[in-house]
Amino acid sequence: MITSRPRIVDLSEVEPNTRRGGDLRALLTPATVGSTSGFMGVAIIQPGDRIGEHYHPHSEEFVYVVCGQLEVDLDGEPHPLQPEQGLMIPAHMRHRFRNTGKVESRIVFHLGPLAPTPPEGHVDTEETGPLPVTGS
Repeated sequence: MITSRPRIVDLSEVEPNTRRGGDLRALLTPATVGSTSGFMGVAIIQPGDRIGEHYHPHSEEFVYVVCGQLEVDLDGEPHPLQPEQGLMIPAHMRHRFRNTGKVESRIVFHLGPLAPTPPEGHVDTEETGPLPVTGS
Protein backbone atom coordinates (compact mmCIF):
# COMPACT_ATOMS: atom_id res chain seq x y z
CA MET A 1 0.00 0.00 0.00
CA ILE A 2 1.43 3.40 -1.01
CA THR A 3 0.89 6.05 1.66
CA SER A 4 2.66 8.98 0.03
CA ARG A 5 2.98 10.34 -3.50
CA PRO A 6 6.18 11.15 -5.37
CA ARG A 7 7.17 14.81 -5.02
CA ILE A 8 10.13 16.77 -6.34
CA VAL A 9 11.47 19.37 -3.89
CA ASP A 10 13.87 22.03 -5.13
CA LEU A 11 16.66 23.26 -2.85
CA SER A 12 15.31 26.81 -3.22
CA GLU A 13 11.98 25.72 -1.64
CA VAL A 14 13.63 24.89 1.71
CA GLU A 15 14.56 27.56 4.25
CA PRO A 16 18.21 27.42 5.40
CA ASN A 17 18.76 26.12 8.94
CA THR A 18 21.94 27.73 10.30
CA ARG A 19 21.42 27.10 14.05
CA ARG A 20 24.16 24.44 14.16
CA GLY A 21 26.53 26.05 11.67
CA GLY A 22 26.58 25.61 7.92
CA ASP A 23 23.40 25.83 5.88
CA LEU A 24 21.32 22.69 6.43
CA ARG A 25 18.32 22.03 4.21
CA ALA A 26 16.13 18.99 4.87
CA LEU A 27 14.48 18.44 1.48
CA LEU A 28 12.69 15.10 1.69
CA THR A 29 11.07 14.71 5.12
CA PRO A 30 7.83 13.53 6.70
CA ALA A 31 6.61 17.15 6.56
CA THR A 32 7.61 17.87 2.94
CA VAL A 33 6.93 14.55 1.19
CA GLY A 34 5.34 12.24 3.77
CA SER A 35 8.39 9.98 4.15
CA THR A 36 8.09 7.31 6.84
CA SER A 37 11.53 5.67 7.00
CA GLY A 38 13.95 8.60 7.12
CA PHE A 39 14.79 11.99 5.66
CA MET A 40 17.30 13.45 3.19
CA GLY A 41 18.87 16.84 2.75
CA VAL A 42 21.86 18.92 1.72
CA ALA A 43 24.45 20.67 3.89
CA ILE A 44 26.26 23.66 2.39
CA ILE A 45 29.39 24.61 4.35
CA GLN A 46 31.46 27.67 3.50
CA PRO A 47 35.28 27.72 3.85
CA GLY A 48 36.22 27.86 7.54
CA ASP A 49 32.67 27.06 8.71
CA ARG A 50 31.46 23.90 10.37
CA ILE A 51 28.40 21.97 11.50
CA GLY A 52 28.68 21.66 15.29
CA GLU A 53 29.21 18.35 17.03
CA HIS A 54 26.07 16.31 17.61
CA TYR A 55 24.75 12.75 17.49
CA HIS A 56 21.57 10.94 16.52
CA PRO A 57 20.30 8.50 19.17
CA HIS A 58 17.83 6.73 16.87
CA SER A 59 19.30 7.00 13.36
CA GLU A 60 22.26 6.10 11.23
CA GLU A 61 23.47 8.96 9.02
CA PHE A 62 24.61 8.39 5.45
CA VAL A 63 26.71 11.18 3.89
CA TYR A 64 27.90 11.71 0.33
CA VAL A 65 30.38 14.51 -0.45
CA VAL A 66 29.39 16.31 -3.64
CA CYS A 67 32.11 18.99 -3.64
CA GLY A 68 34.69 20.65 -1.41
CA GLN A 69 37.25 19.52 1.13
CA LEU A 70 35.89 18.44 4.50
CA GLU A 71 37.10 16.97 7.72
CA VAL A 72 34.72 14.99 9.90
CA ASP A 73 35.40 14.31 13.57
CA LEU A 74 33.98 10.93 14.60
CA ASP A 75 33.90 10.58 18.39
CA GLY A 76 36.68 13.19 18.46
CA GLU A 77 38.93 11.57 15.81
CA PRO A 78 39.41 13.62 12.60
CA HIS A 79 39.01 12.02 9.15
CA PRO A 80 39.38 13.76 5.76
CA LEU A 81 36.43 13.57 3.36
CA GLN A 82 36.83 14.19 -0.37
CA PRO A 83 34.32 14.65 -3.19
CA GLU A 84 32.71 11.41 -4.36
CA GLN A 85 33.24 9.71 -1.00
CA GLY A 86 30.46 8.33 1.17
CA LEU A 87 30.35 7.80 4.93
CA MET A 88 28.01 5.89 7.22
CA ILE A 89 27.84 7.26 10.77
CA PRO A 90 26.35 4.80 13.29
CA ALA A 91 23.64 5.93 15.72
CA HIS A 92 25.03 7.48 18.94
CA MET A 93 28.38 8.46 17.32
CA ARG A 94 29.34 12.12 17.92
CA HIS A 95 30.26 13.90 14.69
CA ARG A 96 31.19 17.36 13.42
CA PHE A 97 31.87 18.50 9.84
CA ARG A 98 34.42 21.23 9.01
CA ASN A 99 35.16 22.81 5.65
CA THR A 100 38.96 22.81 5.51
CA GLY A 101 39.23 23.99 1.90
CA LYS A 102 39.00 27.26 0.02
CA VAL A 103 35.66 26.63 -1.73
CA GLU A 104 32.12 25.82 -0.64
CA SER A 105 31.48 22.21 0.38
CA ARG A 106 28.22 20.36 -0.23
CA ILE A 107 27.15 17.06 1.24
CA VAL A 108 23.99 15.06 0.78
CA PHE A 109 22.79 13.36 3.97
CA HIS A 110 20.15 10.77 4.79
CA LEU A 111 19.08 9.68 8.25
CA GLY A 112 17.05 6.60 9.07
CA PRO A 113 15.12 5.28 10.74
CA LEU A 114 13.18 8.30 11.97
CA ALA A 115 13.29 9.19 15.66
CA PRO A 116 9.99 8.82 17.59
CA THR A 117 9.62 12.63 17.45
CA PRO A 118 11.73 15.28 15.66
CA PRO A 119 13.20 16.76 18.90
CA GLU A 120 14.48 13.28 19.87
CA GLY A 121 16.40 12.88 16.61
CA HIS A 122 19.32 15.24 17.24
CA VAL A 123 21.44 15.87 20.35
CA ASP A 124 23.86 18.82 20.27
CA THR A 125 27.12 18.30 22.18
CA GLU A 126 28.64 21.76 21.63
CA GLU A 127 27.55 25.36 21.23
CA THR A 128 27.69 26.68 17.66
CA GLY A 129 27.95 30.44 17.97
CA PRO A 130 29.79 32.61 15.45
CA LEU A 131 33.26 31.46 14.47
CA PRO A 132 36.20 33.67 15.43
CA VAL A 133 37.38 35.99 12.66
CA THR A 134 40.91 35.23 11.49
CA GLY A 135 43.16 37.59 9.52
CA SER A 136 44.34 36.74 6.03
